[in-house]
Amino acid sequence: MNKETRTIILQVGLFLITFITTTFAGAEWAFGRSVFYSSDYNWNDFVSGMSFSVPLLLILTVHEFGHYFTALYHRVKASLPYYIPVPPIPGFLPSLGTFGAVIRMRSRPYKNLQVFDIGLAGPLAGFVIAIIFLIYGFSTLPPADHIFVFHPEYRQFGADYARHVYDPEFREGKGLDVIIGKNLLFLIAEKFVDDPARIPNPHELMHYPLLFGVYFALFFTSLNLFPIGQLDGGHVTYGLFGYKAHRVIASVAFVVLVFYAGLNNPWVNFTIPPRELVFNGVLYIAFLYVTLMSLRFSRKITALVVLLIIAGQFGLMFLDPDIRGYPAWMILAFLLGKLVGVSHPPSDIEAPLNPARIILGWLSLIVFILCFSPIPIEVK
Repeated sequence: MNKETRTIILQVGLFLITFITTTFAGAEWAFGRSVFYSSDYNWNDFVSGMSFSVPLLLILTVHEFGHYFTALYHRVKASLPYYIPVPPIPGFLPSLGTFGAVIRMRSRPYKNLQVFDIGLAGPLAGFVIAIIFLIYGFSTLPPADHIFVFHPEYRQFGADYARHVYDPEFREGKGLDVIIGKNLLFLIAEKFVDDPARIPNPHELMHYPLLFGVYFALFFTSLNLFPIGQLDGGHVTYGLFGYKAHRVIASVAFVVLVFYAGLNNPWVNFTIPPRELVFNGVLYIAFLYVTLMSLRFSRKITALVVLLIIAGQFGLMFLDPDIRGYPAWMILAFLLGKLVGVSHPPSDIEAPLNPARIILGWLSLIVFILCFSPIPIEVK
C-alpha cells in the first residue's frame, strides 16, 4: 500500500469518525439522547442526530472542496480535506463533534491571484449551501408548542413561558442554561417568519437541530473569514488591499478582538477583593503581552498597546458597568497569534484584481459580518 492510498484511507476514516461524532452530538444536544447516559440508546436516536450532522458537515465539506477545486484550477497541489473529529466526553457539556476540516497546500501559491481565489472560494461555496439550509429551516419551523416536547414543565406557562422559565430561581437544580447567540443572518431570516411565536428562543436553538447545525457552520465560516494572517479572510484582505494594508487591517482587527474579549473580564473587575484583583491583574497583563507579541511590534510598543487596551477597558467598564465582552475570544486570539500569525507573507508575483474578483472579495467581507456573532454561545 503506497503513501497516497494510506492518506486517502486516513481522510475517509476521519470523515466517517467525524460523521459519527457530530451525529452523536446532534442527538445529545437536540434530544438529550446520549450514547453514554441513555441506557436504551438505539439506531433511531443516532438517525435523529443526522438532522444536525448532515447540514453541518455538508456546509463544511463544500467549503473545503471550494478551496480544493480552486487550487486544482490554479495548478496548486492540495490535499483532500482532513476532518477533525471531537468525540463526546462524559461529564462535560456536549461537544459539536468536530473542530471543522482543513486541506493541506502541498505546493506554495506564488501569485496573489491564486492566494485570493483559493481563500475566497471556500467561504462563498459553503455560504451558498448554508443559505439553502437556512431558508429551508426557517420555512419549515414546527409549531410554537414544539418546545414542550423537550420541556413539558414549560407548558404550565403557555406561550408566555420565556418570561418565567429562564429566571435563575426557576432554573435552580435544572442543569445548565445554554444560550446560543444570533448573527445578522439569523436575525434577517426571522423577519420572514409569518408566526413570530415559532421563532426558536436563543435558549432552545439546540432543539432545532438543522438550524443549530447551520448556525455553527456559519460560525466556523466567520472564524475563517477573520481578516488575520493566512485565514481565508486574511487571504481575501491581502488580495484586496495588498501586503502593507493587510498588515494594518490585521493588526487593528487583532487588537479589537483582544480588547472586546477582555471587557468585563470576570477575573479582572472592580467587584473582587483588592488582593485577588492585583494577582489576577498581573496574570492578565502578562497574558495580553504574550498574546500581542504576535503583532511583532517592539517590546515598548507592545507594552504601550497593552496599557492602552487595559485603560480603555476599565474606562468603558467605569462608564457602563453592564458592558461585557466574550472572554473565550482571548483563547482564539492567543491561538491565532501563535499558530496562524497576524501578518500575511507576500506573494512572488503581484497583480491587480479584476472587477469581478473585487466584487467577490467585498462580498466575502459582507458574509463575515452576516455570519459573525459577538457572543456565539453562553453557558449559565
